[in-house]
Amino acid sequence: MSEVFKTSLPLRTAEDADPAVSAPLKAAQAGMGMVPNMYAAMVNLPALLDTYNHGYGKFRAEAGFTPVEQEVVFLAISRFNGCHYCVAAHSFVGDMMSKVPAEVTDAIRDGRPVPDARLEALRTFAHQMTESRGNPTPEQAQAFLAAGYTEEHILGIVLAISVKVISNYSNHIFHTELDPGFAARAWSAAA
Repeated sequence: MSEVFKTSLPLRTAEDADPAVSAPLKAAQAGMGMVPNMYAAMVNLPALLDTYNHGYGKFRAEAGFTPVEQEVVFLAISRFNGCHYCVAAHSFVGDMMSKVPAEVTDAIRDGRPVPDARLEALRTFAHQMTESRGNPTPEQAQAFLAAGYTEEHILGIVLAISVKVISNYSNHIFHTELDPGFAARAWSAAA
């Protein structure tokens, strides 16, 4: 792949004079105990971070997936998009918060089938939806539905893809450096 543009915009801080920048970063600090570099980058356009946070929260709360399934979806999309930051971050979240079995996370990271059939159907379909830009074949959708998912879950994957376009693409143009907490789960698209 050819060289990727890198923006000259800075990472912003919670001390920024602009409240549209500082307020969401202060909220992140209060809620997570840190300001992720990804947030510090995206807030250069406050509407971008706000839209990401809104969609991310809605996906987590209303898309109908378990926490483990949520990480499978986010990891599959982020891996397909080659986002080193989001693969590492969702690997960390999967390990520490969502309690995704390590063999599931590692299989997705390595591009291998997931050992659980239902989660593999989810990983496969999230990948297919991303790769096809929302144009799965009837056979692909039927295989997903046959695994016990619903057409509403397909819409949930559309929401996840939307959120990941915001974060993955932002991380691409910022070449976002991993936060120290995610470094143990660093990932390279060449892997």
